Amino acid sequence: MNASAGQTAGHDHHEPNASDMRLVIAASSAGTVFEWYDFFIYGTLSTILSKTFFPSGNPTLELLLFWLVFAVGFGCRPLGAIVFGYLGDRLGRKYTFLVTVTLMGVATAGVGLVPSAATIGWSAPALVIGFRILQGLALGGEYGGAAIYVAEHAPFARRGFYTSFIQASVVGGFVLSLVVVLGCKALMPAETWTEWGWRVPFLLSLVLLAVSLWMRLKLSESPVFKAMKEAGEVAGNPFKESFTYPGNPRRIFVALFGVAAGLTVIWYTAMFSGLGFIKGTLHLEDTTAEILVGISAALGMGFFLLFGHISDRVGRKLPIVVGYAMTLVLLFPAYWLLGASTAREGGERQWTISGPDCAYSAFAAKQESPCARLMADFTGAGLGYRLVAAPSVGLAMDGKPLPVANLDWADAKARKAAIDALAGEKVFTAEKIRPSLGQSLRIVAALLLLMALSGATYGPVAALLAEMFPARVRYSSLSIPYHIGTGYFGGFLPFIATYIVAKTGNPYNGLWYTWGVVLVALIVALWGLKGGKPSDFSPDHSPDHSPDHSPYHRAADAG
Repeated sequence: MNASAGQTAGHDHHEPNASDMRLVIAASSAGTVFEWYDFFIYGTLSTILSKTFFPSGNPTLELLLFWLVFAVGFGCRPLGAIVFGYLGDRLGRKYTFLVTVTLMGVATAGVGLVPSAATIGWSAPALVIGFRILQGLALGGEYGGAAIYVAEHAPFARRGFYTSFIQASVVGGFVLSLVVVLGCKALMPAETWTEWGWRVPFLLSLVLLAVSLWMRLKLSESPVFKAMKEAGEVAGNPFKESFTYPGNPRRIFVALFGVAAGLTVIWYTAMFSGLGFIKGTLHLEDTTAEILVGISAALGMGFFLLFGHISDRVGRKLPIVVGYAMTLVLLFPAYWLLGASTAREGGERQWTISGPDCAYSAFAAKQESPCARLMADFTGAGLGYRLVAAPSVGLAMDGKPLPVANLDWADAKARKAAIDALAGEKVFTAEKIRPSLGQSLRIVAALLLLMALSGATYGPVAALLAEMFPARVRYSSLSIPYHIGTGYFGGFLPFIATYIVAKTGNPYNGLWYTWGVVLVALIVALWGLKGGKPSDFSPDHSPDHSPDHSPYHRAADAG
């Protein structure tokens, strides 16, 4: 690629031509798609992996352990941001994200080769945790490198639109993971898929890695980094300078709590929690659920590009704060629409569990009291219930008490079969739902509403974060708060939401975690983000809309 830039501080920035810009976007976006595919494939296969690597006899505990290990990968992202942010600011943008995509591909293939817990015992989850740590480290360096690389090449007037392809690529990775899973399931018998076929999507990451490396090796270094290097203004210790550069601590705080935390919980609630909700609570057949979520995500990618483009016209702050505010208003209604989409005629059964000692522990393989065991039965099956204190254990369906005194409290399978018989219908053994066309359209509509909220807050963010920080420490300063926000607030969302639902029996109560984080993000964003039209970073925080003389495109912003 022959994109050129000003060679020394103070020289005009010469933007790459159209073909060079297409290569920049394509290579950066493709690598991001592939890398997020590697990360999301783990979450997409949650049902199989939780039983393969974390068997306990308690479905809720298996799922919690699975999401906890999922969160471990996210928890390591800030460390990856520090390590690869340092390398990106010291050695360059291009070679750093070549390393991150390689590490991600190798670690993902490794998960596909780990034997089951039934074969090697606790060594299996230990190996999975190790590979998840490597994935987290790699992802901690990937996003910042790709986002900055595109931002530092993009024409000033279209920076929001061009960088929004990086944001849409995150969704693309999720869609690709679903497409590959569905394709593999379609090409092999169900028994083969369950036994070993689920490993194929992990191993395919090696093919995606080869394609990504081939594309990225065609790229040249960022013009901004080359100008800084030739001017001798590369940061000596980017990690330290990220926290000592004038005004940067405040900017990092805003980027963490006002940007990264909020947009991440919306995105994860839209897609990951949405997929889990329609599979578990709504009891949709797995393949159908994955198809509907995949279609919604693919269509929803357009919202990311749309709001990236809008941010070039109205500024980065406005779409984000409006998206936060609308999320607070529409989050619960969107999920209520999902819940109503497959409601049967006459409504869903209303279950009430009553008794003393209803101390349910989501981490126990076996509950202590009969009341808690009923709670575990219903939670594990994705069935909501109302909990009432009473002197003796009881169960009511639509207000009608069922005689549960003689249930087998030691055998969960026998107990569930007895409740089916008492209810006169399949409660725990009901077949998965195959929604009608109308129901499917309502599910997609609800998911698209959530994707629109995610697009408003996520689409402009790469340009926003790149413009918030000085070039000499941009990779580190952007990556650290972004990956702390996404790693901890977002990565632990499925675990926290699942735990809240398990404790309360209400499948919607997990949304309160998202709602609370978004409320904090809205307050911080209103206070800390600069409004108005987009402007490049400048040490004195004064807007500079000139693409030719902007400190954003010069090494002179070293201050």
